[in-house]
Amino acid sequence: MPTVDAVLEQVGEFGWYQKQVFLSLCLISTALAPIYLGIVFLGFSPPHHCRSPGVSELSRRCGWSPAEELNYTLPGLGAAGEASLRQCMQYAVDWNQSSLGCLDPLASLAANRSQLPLVPCQHGWVYDTPGSSIVTEFNLVCADAWKVDLFQSCVNLGFFLGSLGIGYIADRFGRKLCLLATSLVMALSGVLTAVAPDYTSMLLFRLLQGMVSKGSWMSGYTLITEFVGSGYRRTVAILYQVAFSVGLAGLSGLAYAMPHWRWLQLAVSLPAFFFLLYYWCVPESPRWLLSQKRNTQAMKIMAHIARKNGRLPPADLKILSLEEDVTERQSPSFMDLLRTPNLRKRTFILMYLWFTCAVVYQGLVMHMGATSRNLYLDFFYSALVEFPAALVILVTIDRVGRIYPLAVSNLVAGAACLVMLFTSHGLHWLNVVVACLGRMGITIVLQMVCLVNTELYPTFIRNLGVMVCSALCDVGGIFTPFLVFRLMEIWQGLPLVLFGVLGLTAGGMTLLLPETKGAALPETIEDAENLQRSGPG
Repeated sequence: MPTVDAVLEQVGEFGWYQKQVFLSLCLISTALAPIYLGIVFLGFSPPHHCRSPGVSELSRRCGWSPAEELNYTLPGLGAAGEASLRQCMQYAVDWNQSSLGCLDPLASLAANRSQLPLVPCQHGWVYDTPGSSIVTEFNLVCADAWKVDLFQSCVNLGFFLGSLGIGYIADRFGRKLCLLATSLVMALSGVLTAVAPDYTSMLLFRLLQGMVSKGSWMSGYTLITEFVGSGYRRTVAILYQVAFSVGLAGLSGLAYAMPHWRWLQLAVSLPAFFFLLYYWCVPESPRWLLSQKRNTQAMKIMAHIARKNGRLPPADLKILSLEEDVTERQSPSFMDLLRTPNLRKRTFILMYLWFTCAVVYQGLVMHMGATSRNLYLDFFYSALVEFPAALVILVTIDRVGRIYPLAVSNLVAGAACLVMLFTSHGLHWLNVVVACLGRMGITIVLQMVCLVNTELYPTFIRNLGVMVCSALCDVGGIFTPFLVFRLMEIWQGLPLVLFGVLGLTAGGMTLLLPETKGAALPETIEDAENLQRSGPG
């Protein structure tokens, strides 16, 4: 009986029809990027200070300039490290008392301003920005600044929760139905986030969007890899992730054109409605149909692919079968991932690699957003380096192998973070270059670790191994916003220290994994154990 891969060799492994489907599905990957990292613009926190009606009234009466008015609104605490505190406090002064004059009104109250008592902002804040963000609309500053972290964490929490159920839905009801359902919910929840009247409802809609958006991305990823022949599967998987980088590069331009967060949220959510058109232009996976014993539908789709590619359907198409291995009929369990010493070691190392790449990747983006001089340009430059990262993978993966490029990329990312600590703030261009180098390194890690993960586990626990280990990526994303922004309150460079240590450690631990270049995928635990004999670890 011919298998799907054997038939694809005859009708075209990556013919014209598969290219059309691939480009269509890449739009899903592109659309996910603004949802995942849109927080850089949606949650942008501009310079701000306490709103003080009394100071404003005195300023109008005395004819002060905006700078003079700000001089009395912002407490002069002196230390640079207290800049964030200055934006959250105001002088405990009754500005309406008649004894205050126009020339240094505070002189009559204290010889030194530092002796004046301070209180938290009493009348809200004034923001120095022409646009708006969730920070300016819901006043998520000072004591409520952690709510911005929670907003981003909800997306990653949604990714984590969604991955637990979306995979089952895709296997039970089909990749196409899962793709359409998650795309619809992703679009609706995104629009509801844009019109949310308060922070709590916005948070719930953001969580819902996270729960389905990763499922939509994974459904597209699974569909396209199941549509092409084995010789092209790895290439389309990498290019599908490149489409994500296209979305990041476009996000900075979109955010620049739409400086108000509600319009930006609408702009990144509405395109998901167009994915419902895939009902007519993207077929179901033939492999999934065969696994469900729906052979007639699978044969029709393969014959359709052949016609679109200008080929004749194979004569033996009617006896098309899904190549199965008896090992796949075993019931995998979590304990199988820890059954032998080598499997235990690889499982814990891969968990750490997934966790590290999520924290460093997302953390570098957020740290850049918080310290950037030109947020739009810096974000755009850092997104561009993801394209050469994909090229490095395509060039090295079959020539050099997996483990050494993965280890070097981790080390480059970690070292770049530590170098940024010693780069002068006056050399902003150099900081951007080093940050981009680190971003490229961790992007290579993020795209390669999934491949390495699949090649290290035997067949019957391969999907389970990828699911369990990659879940640590979402867990890392949940904690990253709190790590970045709360550590920056202590010292602006402290997150970079953490990223550097994580990256360097991950680079060293990667070398403990065996090389899988040229090795057949392990079918049994014994095969997986034998990988160790030829690997560097």
